Formats: sequence, structure tokens, C-alpha cells
Amino acid sequence: MASHVDQGSLQAIFNSNENLQPVLQCVQVKPLASQQGGPERYRVVFSDVLNFVQSMLATQVNSVVLDDKLKRGVFVRLKSYQTNVVKNKRILIVLDLEVLEHLGQSEKIGNPQALESKAEDVQPQSTTISGSGFYGNKPQPAAQHSVSSGTNLKSSTSHANIYPIEALSPYGHKWTIKARCTNKSDIKTWHNKNGEGKLFSVNLLDESGEIRGTGFNDQCDALYDRFQEGGVYYISSPCRVQMAKKQFTNLNNDYELTFERDTVVEIAEEQNGVPQVRFNFTGIGDLQSVEKDTTIDTIGILKEVSDTSEIVSKTTSKPYSKRELTLVDNSNFSVRLTIWGNSAITFDAMPESVIAFKGVKVSDFGGRSLSLLSSGSMTIDPDIDEAHKLKGWYDAQGKNDIFSSHAGMGGSMSAAGGRMDPVKSIINVKEENLGMSENPDYFSMRATIIYVWQENFAYPACLSPDCNKKVIQIDEGQWRCEKCNKTHPNPEYRYILSVNVSDHTGQIFLSCFDDVGKMVMGMSADQLVELRDNDSIGLGNAFLEASCKTYVFKCRAKMDNFQDQQR
Repeated sequence: MASHVDQGSLQAIFNSNENLQPVLQCVQVKPLASQQGGPERYRVVFSDVLNFVQSMLATQVNSVVLDDKLKRGVFVRLKSYQTNVVKNKRILIVLDLEVLEHLGQSEKIGNPQALESKAEDVQPQSTTISGSGFYGNKPQPAAQHSVSSGTNLKSSTSHANIYPIEALSPYGHKWTIKARCTNKSDIKTWHNKNGEGKLFSVNLLDESGEIRGTGFNDQCDALYDRFQEGGVYYISSPCRVQMAKKQFTNLNNDYELTFERDTVVEIAEEQNGVPQVRFNFTGIGDLQSVEKDTTIDTIGILKEVSDTSEIVSKTTSKPYSKRELTLVDNSNFSVRLTIWGNSAITFDAMPESVIAFKGVKVSDFGGRSLSLLSSGSMTIDPDIDEAHKLKGWYDAQGKNDIFSSHAGMGGSMSAAGGRMDPVKSIINVKEENLGMSENPDYFSMRATIIYVWQENFAYPACLSPDCNKKVIQIDEGQWRCEKCNKTHPNPEYRYILSVNVSDHTGQIFLSCFDDVGKMVMGMSADQLVELRDNDSIGLGNAFLEASCKTYVFKCRAKMDNFQDQQR
């Protein structure tokens, strides 16, 4: 198996500027302790038979571990990576790799030795990478260089060792990142009892991830005009790396940057090789399953544009401009999205444009609606696959479709009226013990029917208006209702379906009565009883047809007593 490995390639990729893609053996995979609520991180050791090197996977390739593809003994081809020197040790940040499954697994080949740094390597850098103790003890502070944030240095050696954004942590003191500015906020000011000030923030992106950077007061003056959306920059320490304030950012990073007096920001001469923007889209039709106040990305066709209006903030008494957009997608749902401030005033996209939004907040106002955060951004007619597919669908058929609104969606599976109930996932229902108190709980839930119970799916009901009580057959052609004290020649069957439904968090049983049963089964209970009595194959097909369909259920949860048992 040694012949499959590119022996000596680890030494080569640290000593060469070529884009090598070596085949290596994975000899160890270990999870790292991550920040609470943050993504999983994995430490991997790769060997080229002669040497081994410690590595860390960027979160975008976590799937190879979660899918049980990357494990001890397999062979991989490194496709994209960053080389670094940490505490005199060489490490790799792996941005992309391919597991060569056809080569199988093998015990560790040879007796590889640690790949140590050489004296001529870039000066040792003190840092740790998201996970306590990953590379040993907490490092000592490194000497900081002093270069004004207003100075634009040009040096062929100053960017020899570029850090990926994912490798930044509060313990690193000498680093440079190369990143694209994907969003720049307006300058914001504040006045309080402690004084006044101003700030702005930018979202920075490279191949490994994203991070937010903020400049206050003097740094706001020095750097605001330098950063332009879409531009690529070298940003070098000293620059404070601290825990991210999640209420102000929509980025998937545990940390954020604060620009300091000596932070260096330079325009990169080479603008290519850095991603333009990274989206993680949620479809408009899936919004009912998204928790309130969640921050998401979405994409849609611009169906309608309202005029700009102005509201006054209740907390600051300041006026704000707003504009409401209506978006649709191929789920045949529409949603209202609000943009604010200068974005609302200068918005000039034409109807039927494709717009991708990054960083919108989900609200339950009017069922489901969206609001573009100040740290968010929008891209009109982006050159991405999702936009091309959406435009093709709309031009072919979507422009003639009728779209459902999320407004009032909670009542779509019930006759309970227009009450707007909170949207819950199945795990929310169980963890919050909904229905276990004296009063009933009401909520909406988007779920998929997994199974419909085929026994006792309906009962014979009284034909009298507004009765619906169960009738008893006392003789052929005689069905008696004790409540009405009447006998009918036949009953009307009504549904009492029990269905097992599932979402991304779990499964639960729901009881569905007649109106909902008709929607689920696509026929009346009388028709289904007819199949039960005369066509067993047709009955089975009817239940099969009802499965694997997704609905928004409006639910009432209440603990009842039946035959001296709680249920």
C-alpha cells in the first residue's frame, strides 16, 4: 500500500509554492472541544510514510468525518490547504480533500517521524486553534509590531504566512489573513451617560470561513473608506480577537475582530482566489419549520416592491426608512421581506430579478416574515447555480403560478380560526411538556406524515346537524343516537385518524378529526370505509398515498383522562 502514498510530499508542500495535491494516509482523527453552540472541530494526523503532520479540518469538510468516510487508515488526496508554523511545529489547515475509498484501509504504513520546522521557516507564531490544548500549553505573548492602521505597507515578505480565518483565536499574536469584504455597514453613532462614539463593521470571508471585524472611533475614521464591499485585503495583527457577540452578527464563527490603532489593512494586489460570498440557503417554503428570531440566508424571485415608508423607533424616537419586498420560489410560497435604511432608499432591483439575501431574521409576524439585518447583505442576480435554476423555473412556469402566503399558515390544517400560534418543532413540544398543564397549549408544527394508523380510523356518526355523536347499530338499517334519541337508516362516518409525523428533530403521534382527515386521505371517511369493506388493495393504496406528505399542522395539546388513565 506504500506505493499509493506520495512519500516525502509533506516536506515538499511546506517548502514549495506549487499547488501540490498529495495522496496521504490518515493515521488519526480526534474531535476537539468546541465553543458551546459552535461547530464541531476535528484534529487529523496525516502521514506520507516518511513524516507525519498535525492538521485541522475546516468546518466545511466536517462531512467526511460525520459520514464515516475519513477514519484511521484510509487514504486521501489533499486538494486545498493552508500551511502554518505554530510553536516551531508545522501544521496544516485542510480546506478540501477527497477520501480515496477505492484504496480501502490499512494499518499505519512505515514509521513516520514528526515534520519539524526549520530555522529558515517563518518566525514562530504563537496561537491555538479552536480547542484547548490542541497544540500544547497556552503560548506566551509575542512581540507586536507597530504600524498605523492608516498606513498602507507593501512588503514581499510581510504576507509569507497567511492564516486562514478559521485558525484565528484570542491566543494568537502575529498573523495575517487575506479576506474579501462581503459586507460593510453604515457608520453608527451612540450617545449615553458614559459618552459618545461611532463604529462600523465588515464581514470578512476566505476559503476557510467568515469573521466580523469592527472599528471604533479613530479606527472607524481610518478604515471606513479603505474597506469597500467586494474588495480583497490583507489584515495583520495587532488586532484583537475576542468572543463574538452573537446578537450583532449572523456569521458562523465563535470569534470576532476589533481593529486597533496599529492594525494593518492593505489592499491585495491579487484579488482572485478568495470566494465572493458564501450562502446557506433556506427555502421560502421551509420557513414554517424555522424558529422565530433565527438568522438565515434565502434566495427568491422578486415578485412585488412596495414604496419606501418611514417609521419611528419606540426606543430611540429616531425615524427609519423601510421597504417591503415580496419574494417567491419554486416551493410556490411567498414571503414578505423588509429592508431598512439606505438599502431601502437606494433599492432599484426590477421585479422578476433573483435576489440572494445573507443574514435575514425570521419573525412570526403575520405567520412568517423576514427582515434584513444591518450586518446582512443582498446580491441581485448573483452568478450562482441556485439563482440560475430559480430563474429558469420562473421563466418556464413560475410567473403563471399562484403562490401561498405564510400569513395564517398555522390554521391551514384546522378549523380553529385565525389565531396565530407559535411554531414548534417536535423536540420543542416534548422538552416544553406542552399539553401537560391544566390549560391546553396551542402551537403550529410543520411535519411530514410517516404512517397513518389503519385501525379504527373512523366512527359512525349521527346524521343530525351539529350532533356528530357516535351511533350504535341496533338492527339492519337502524342506527341509534342516544343524544338525539333518533334512529337513522345509516350513519355518516367521520375520521378519528392517528398519524405518526416527523420533522428534523423527532417523531410524534397526532390525532386528526374529520376536516383534517379529509385533507390527509384525500377522500371522505365514508369513501374510505367503502374501500375497507370491498377493496382491501385500494384501502392499502389510499393509506400509502397519504404518507410522505408535508403539512403545517395547527395543534391543541391537552392532558385528558380516559378510563381512569391520563393520556
